[in-house]
Amino acid sequence: MTELVRVDLQGPVLRVTINRPEKRNALSRATLAALKAAFDAHATDDSLTAAVLTGAGDRAFAAGGDLHELQELTAVEAVEAFAREAREALDSVRRFPVPVVGALNGDALGGGAELAMACDLRLAAPHARFAFLQGKLAIPTAWGGGIDLMRLAGPARALELLASSRLVGGTEAVALGLFTAVAPPDQPFDGFVAHWLQGWAHQRPQVMRAFKAQALAERLGLPRRDRDLAEQAGFVGCWLHDDHWIAAERAIAAMGKTTGTAARDGRRPSGADPVRPDDHRQEGTGKTDG
Repeated sequence: MTELVRVDLQGPVLRVTINRPEKRNALSRATLAALKAAFDAHATDDSLTAAVLTGAGDRAFAAGGDLHELQELTAVEAVEAFAREAREALDSVRRFPVPVVGALNGDALGGGAELAMACDLRLAAPHARFAFLQGKLAIPTAWGGGIDLMRLAGPARALELLASSRLVGGTEAVALGLFTAVAPPDQPFDGFVAHWLQGWAHQRPQVMRAFKAQALAERLGLPRRDRDLAEQAGFVGCWLHDDHWIAAERAIAAMGKTTGTAARDGRRPSGADPVRPDDHRQEGTGKTDG
């Protein structure tokens, strides 16, 4: 039996692929459950720096809920249970402890648009489009995607997109903040995503977790005090980690080399102020100011 969701580890990056290309990667209940299980299973992996969520094939990222399956939901309890299950599946993406990049290999429609919005940011293939089609079925959003859209695009623009159910792509989607970047038409999409992620390759896992914690606190609209605490907790943990001390020592060593070369040449680096003995170390402590 074909896996509904494929999971691959590519170094420090988790790659999750919705694997129903013959159904335009429709989000059946089983697919949503498999998606949740995939993210939950790797949430405690401290070696990860990022996750990529994409769809199989090149037609669709995810084409929304499986309508044939969902037409059987006719009781209040059944509808509520399905909405709750789907929201929990998308919450496993939203709350994943490192940034989740939605790699939109094709259209993200209806529930698929909600899933794309659950990601922290979205990279798109040139032909990928985005649309909240729920209104055409005489229903609103239900999995948190409408809330995410309001937060990202603002209530006025979000309301227009929801009410019109129109397709958005390319430069307009970038301008609205729905897409972070669109791949050039002459570049393979997987290569584009891999190259884009190289910009994060220097970051350590604990730092990416701290960044994600700040972003999640903001996304959830937590009180300022809670956001301050999230930032402080990340800072303290990363400061005390060996990676910070190693990086700090390298930075100080490089600074010393630059200063020494400038002194020998009778000059200092362009734009730099004269270096004083107390610029980088607290007197009597031997520790850096950070």
